[in-house]
Amino acid sequence: MEYSPLCHSAQPVKNKLFVFCIMLSLWVYMLYCCAGYSSTTPSFMMEERNPPRPLQKQDLEMFLKSQSRDLLNNESDADSRGDGWEENKGDVVYDEDSGVAGALNGSETKKLPQAIIIGVKKGGTRALLEFLRLHPDIRAVGAEPHFFDRNYEKGLEWYRELMPETQEGQLTMEKTPSYFVTKEVPGRIHAMSKDTKLIVVVRDPVTRAISDYTQTRSKKPDIPSFESLTFKNITANLIDTSWSAVQIGMYARHLEQWLQFFPMSQLLFVSGERLISDPAGEMARVQNFLGLRREVTHKHFHFNPAKGFPCLKRPESNTKPHCLGKTKGRTHPNIHPDVIQRLRDFYTPFNKKFYHMTGHDFGWD
Repeated sequence: MEYSPLCHSAQPVKNKLFVFCIMLSLWVYMLYCCAGYSSTTPSFMMEERNPPRPLQKQDLEMFLKSQSRDLLNNESDADSRGDGWEENKGDVVYDEDSGVAGALNGSETKKLPQAIIIGVKKGGTRALLEFLRLHPDIRAVGAEPHFFDRNYEKGLEWYRELMPETQEGQLTMEKTPSYFVTKEVPGRIHAMSKDTKLIVVVRDPVTRAISDYTQTRSKKPDIPSFESLTFKNITANLIDTSWSAVQIGMYARHLEQWLQFFPMSQLLFVSGERLISDPAGEMARVQNFLGLRREVTHKHFHFNPAKGFPCLKRPESNTKPHCLGKTKGRTHPNIHPDVIQRLRDFYTPFNKKFYHMTGHDFGWD
């Protein structure tokens, strides 16, 4: 048998092909195993490789709607020092769609107030503020800032930071009833802006004084009687005008200070009595004065005969109306009719002058 060089040289080639096939098979197997492992990897590990997607408009809308605070809905957000309502409401009430748009384009800013409720204590200022906060074009501070009478040295920037953010076309408001009777305040507000609109809620000064006393007595039960605080000398029929409960009701005297800085056209006097008996009517006057469309109407009110005050309701729903809380509508103490008459006689000349100054007879006499 002859030896063939061709057959002898083909053997190594076959061996190499065999090894290559084995190695290729091993690589395919390893790739298969890796793919199987990846499919069973826990999701949190896979998420680390994939960065979160950018915040979308619909995400922001859902967040804002979940976070928006509504006067008639929210039961958890305390209205700091804005007490007097059965369920505390948020500091902000505004239209959700416009709020979303403002947040998206960054158009919301904090502004100094263009309108202020300046008085009077126990006149109905809290009720008016809550009624106004139903309007989508009004953003108001719930608590009383007391900037112009107690915190003026802190400066306007400090005051501005207390304000809620507003969009273009929305009004910023606050209310501090003691402003009306503090002599330094008119000039200070004028220095901030001579165009500020001022709202004063007034009430029968005799009833207001008794209500003021009732509130004080609820906190300090051991205070002297209403009669002893009202008179310096009851025999001489001498009224103590230094007592704040009496002094506040001398509206004409306080108004004179404001007219030194502001024209009457920039002041609106709201009847505290009508705010109870006809809240929609008084709110129409207020909205006109502020240059706003009439959004808050009779549909937003429900009168509660047990409390004697109007309650707020949402027109489009059947939810329970929200009323003034326990701190409002307290039962007044029994005051001797003779004391009431003497106090009414004392206020008569002040009332008549006030009617003349404002051009409106409030019917307290």
